[in-house]
Amino acid sequence: MKRKVDNAVIMAAGTASRFAPLSYEVHKALIEVRGEVLIERQIRQLKEAGVPDIIIVTGYRADDFSYLRGKFGVTLVHNPDYLTRNNNSTIRAVSGLLGNSYVCSSDNYFSKNPFESEVDGSYYAALYSAGETKEWCMTEDADGFIDSVAVGGRGAWYMLGHTFWDAEFTRKFLAILDRIYDDERTAGLLWESIFAEHLDELKMRIRKYPDDEIYEFDTLDELRLFDPTYVDDTRSSIIADVARRLGCRQRDITGVVSFRSTDNAAAGFRFTAGGSRFEYDYETKSLKGAEEK
Repeated sequence: MKRKVDNAVIMAAGTASRFAPLSYEVHKALIEVRGEVLIERQIRQLKEAGVPDIIIVTGYRADDFSYLRGKFGVTLVHNPDYLTRNNNSTIRAVSGLLGNSYVCSSDNYFSKNPFESEVDGSYYAALYSAGETKEWCMTEDADGFIDSVAVGGRGAWYMLGHTFWDAEFTRKFLAILDRIYDDERTAGLLWESIFAEHLDELKMRIRKYPDDEIYEFDTLDELRLFDPTYVDDTRSSIIADVARRLGCRQRDITGVVSFRSTDNAAAGFRFTAGGSRFEYDYETKSLKGAEEK
């Protein structure tokens, strides 16, 4: 039976530290990809599909999203626990708004609009990996419901993209979340981890997509493969400064990997340039690993 979509929740609270250093300077959801701001493209697609209400859950750089109220008429909900809890706190922040709802990540790029105004039932979007993958892989039972979720696999459908929660799934998930929320072990869990631990109660199907319809960019290198304009112009003042100090081009700075301080805050990133490995510290703006030119 088709369920009329009540709304969509776009999760945009996280820091996306792996997307260093761009995410240190601007929220990942607000970067421009192929001429469009990521979250704006997703909002437009939801509106074109007839989804009446769009809620964006903010946390990191929350004020940067304020303009979306006037531009698109979205609702902004702040998640005050975004630094101390995983995305289960984002779900908790909108628990009173969820019903027949899309639950989306703010950093996905959909080449084709995947949204609808009416949906058959709960599902998680998935792409297929013929070889090895480190993504969250799923299997399904004879009735098409997800019956296992594991990190890593081969020849498997893996979680990537949006999800749809029907009202029954929402009710059951929120009841479980409410029951375990104050357990200190829950703080670090993705909502997907909670789902994976309660597959007998939480019924959700896999919705399978071609691999050219859903994209996610975890690193600058991955973004450059999808949008080559970032090869020579990363839109990052930090990388531009590093390139100047090392006497190289922005395209020569690759293999960027973030690192954190002892209190789990973003501290800097490591990268390769000219065959050497360097380390950049956000606080001191210092480079280690080789002499600056």
